[in-house]
Amino acid sequence: MEKLIDGKLISKALIEEISRETKEFVAKGGKKPHLAAILVGNDGASETYVNSKIKMCLEVGFDSSVIRCTSTITEEQLLKKIEKLNTNPDIDGFIVQLPLPRHVSELKVIEAINPQKDVDGFHPANIGRMALNLPSYLPATPFGIYQMLEKSGIETEGKNCVVIGRSHIVGSPISILLARNSNPGNCTVTLCHSKTQNLKEICSRADILIAALGKPEFITKEYIKKGAIVIDVGIHRVQDSSSPKGYLIKGDVKFDEVEPLVSKISPVPGGVGPMTIVALLKNTLLAAQKKVYAY
Repeated sequence: MEKLIDGKLISKALIEEISRETKEFVAKGGKKPHLAAILVGNDGASETYVNSKIKMCLEVGFDSSVIRCTSTITEEQLLKKIEKLNTNPDIDGFIVQLPLPRHVSELKVIEAINPQKDVDGFHPANIGRMALNLPSYLPATPFGIYQMLEKSGIETEGKNCVVIGRSHIVGSPISILLARNSNPGNCTVTLCHSKTQNLKEICSRADILIAALGKPEFITKEYIKKGAIVIDVGIHRVQDSSSPKGYLIKGDVKFDEVEPLVSKISPVPGGVGPMTIVALLKNTLLAAQKKVYAY
């Protein structure tokens, strides 16, 4: 049995699906979806991520735009740029790439985005709608994980799921999605964090373990129940002089140690990462089709 949950393979099939649906939508008179991104500063990881999004937009037949800002932009100036995108009828959805400079309030920025164009799914209106099981733009990484589980045919109903990490970007939303009455879903979810006691013991009872704590190779074999399913959300550059690049890409899970024990595991890279971008494209298509906010 294949243990790896191949995010690249799953995302490729979903990209073909989105591309086909976009062509059909446009052929019937629909507007070509347009995704915009605001990029503040010159963070290397953010630049790479935004460039990946642009490339994928072209692949599925979307228009795309990038609004580049210096790291010295004021909060007021950034909010004005957001308002321009909010009122631009040609833009179906947009994101503000995180992280932002310290002098800019991430919360103010997220709240300034029109919920109907919030294809990252971070606005309180979309988080609230998600919690109430109403149509909403799901946060991209949890949406990607959700699709990974679905497309891999992983049974979640009645399973004991442990999520490590309570961020509003990954941990909290995926815990809500997997607890609700849906498929995937119907899990009994335990949400753990930095203050959780007996973390190893809790994790070692998990049928499904989702690691989103942001610490490279933190999860070792002691955290794993034999036969468990492990989703590794972490991605870190770890310095390694033996590597040609001077670093290796690692997840939150110590893969080589954990892999022999599990039934399925997502690798890093090539697991959750590609699925996150696909989820963003799916949200953008839904925005263009007016399928979430249909009023």
